[in-house]
Amino acid sequence: MRVSSSSLLVDRGPSAARGTSRAVRRGGADVASALSSLAMCGRSSLHDAPVSVLESFGLPPIVRGFRPRYNIAPSQEQLTISLTATGFVEARHRRWGLVPPWAADESIGHRMVNARAETLTQKPSFRAPLRKQRCLIVADGYYEWRKEGGRKIPVFFHLSGHRPFTIAGLWERWRRGPQPLDTCVIITTAARGRAAEVHDRMPVIFPPEVAKRWIARESRAAEVMAMLSPYEDDDLELYDVAPAVNNPAYDMPDCISRT
Repeated sequence: MRVSSSSLLVDRGPSAARGTSRAVRRGGADVASALSSLAMCGRSSLHDAPVSVLESFGLPPIVRGFRPRYNIAPSQEQLTISLTATGFVEARHRRWGLVPPWAADESIGHRMVNARAETLTQKPSFRAPLRKQRCLIVADGYYEWRKEGGRKIPVFFHLSGHRPFTIAGLWERWRRGPQPLDTCVIITTAARGRAAEVHDRMPVIFPPEVAKRWIARESRAAEVMAMLSPYEDDDLELYDVAPAVNNPAYDMPDCISRT
């Protein structure tokens, strides 16, 4: 894959001016809080620079303005990897919550946080980006909530060693606002193994060799759909964390501390 010359430093994309803090101030915190109890994958983390992932795509291991994120919520920015229109690999930030180009306003993104792998081809919002605008969401963990009596306990999932990984995603660019807005959605599938003990869904986590094929232009529809299978390797670990993560405005290291 070719590397975009603009990816010497990670581009925050056209949505940068509508950053995380603004999204939270405009109600993103309330939206994310509500979604945490409903979404299949409602929070993620990226607390270390994902050097190994970036280098595997031939990208420089430099993320401009990188700061550790322990509690990334819907309406906030996710680091993504995708192909440019000319076929170069690039890394850029996109707002979490897909806004289709035909949407009258960007608020629809609040309902487009996750996309079920089984119905991607049936949903107008996802059919077009599935063909041409597949991306990878870079993470080193994600959260689900398990029910225990009348409570919902947050659970943190990560790979052994807390190493970074990629999640299947789609992206779109919305042009009806004062400036273009780049957004993304996380694709989920049926949970397997220990993950199924917490929730019946999980994000599609890719092994490195599959991640490259996911964004490749030459990958055909049947092939990419076959990639959307549950992660079944035994290096996916999980443990309970404190309820502080329920607050999308709270983004501190103790979000991922065991309770």
